[in-house]
Amino acid sequence: MKYLWDSALGLLVVTGGLLGLTLPFGKLATAAGVPAMVWAFVISLGAGGVLLGVLLARGQRIRLTPHKLRYFFVTAAVSYAVPNLLMFSAIPHLGAGYTGIMFTLSPVITLVFSILLGVRRPNLLGVSGIAVGFVGAVMVAVTRGEAGQPADLFWVMMGLLIPVSLAAGNIYRTIDWPEGTGPIELAVGSHLASAAMLLVGILTLLGGKAFVQLGAVPLIVLAQMASASAMFAFFFRLQAVGGPVYLSQIGYVAAAVGLFAGTIFLGEHYQLLTWVGAVIITAGVFITTKAQSQKA
Repeated sequence: MKYLWDSALGLLVVTGGLLGLTLPFGKLATAAGVPAMVWAFVISLGAGGVLLGVLLARGQRIRLTPHKLRYFFVTAAVSYAVPNLLMFSAIPHLGAGYTGIMFTLSPVITLVFSILLGVRRPNLLGVSGIAVGFVGAVMVAVTRGEAGQPADLFWVMMGLLIPVSLAAGNIYRTIDWPEGTGPIELAVGSHLASAAMLLVGILTLLGGKAFVQLGAVPLIVLAQMASASAMFAFFFRLQAVGGPVYLSQIGYVAAAVGLFAGTIFLGEHYQLLTWVGAVIITAGVFITTKAQSQKA
């Protein structure tokens, strides 16, 4: 476990894999009638609540400061509430696999933001790895998802906002990370802030009845909460170990996991080109991992 906690590759695989499970869970939940905003709330409340229990069990406390409060709420908005709301709204229209493809665009956008802001400039091998992964993402995207049916342009545009929001969050969390604060404390604070923001939105726009449909998928709710809490504990550690550009590679892993999960558990079918693209995406991840061991 200690090796995993210090391994960028290990953290990448675990975090991306757990993120990928969010796609089929979200598809099952929205198919059962759970509103997208409610499912996003379930993830943030589950992750924040479980990790808060872990923090308290260790005898630790969250010491609030103006800096931390700003970090919690900005991170909550750009990294969790907005992209999750977009993702779960888009899944019924684009499909779990196609929506997962949007995650693979996050590294490219993160790299652009990182270079423009001077946060971290990856070396040539790192850029090559991202480029290879992006080529694989394009190959997957041109298949247009399951059954090759053209997606509605509006929802494609909404889906494209997912990686933009994620990339902005990747950069922000690095440049404004509160000094001396651990990853679990940051995960707890930002997710509870996200849950609070989403709860206000739900009660204002949908009303309390919006939670009724959660009773139709109790096991999926529990599974989503468990995977989300585990994912975000590793997520913030990966941010500290690998940096924002490397962290963004979880989108490649999540997309691949989403394709496999959709095929095995949801009966989705994809073209050969989609699977070839997934293999190329994996190669891009390993190239970028190799670049992490070299001085930028």
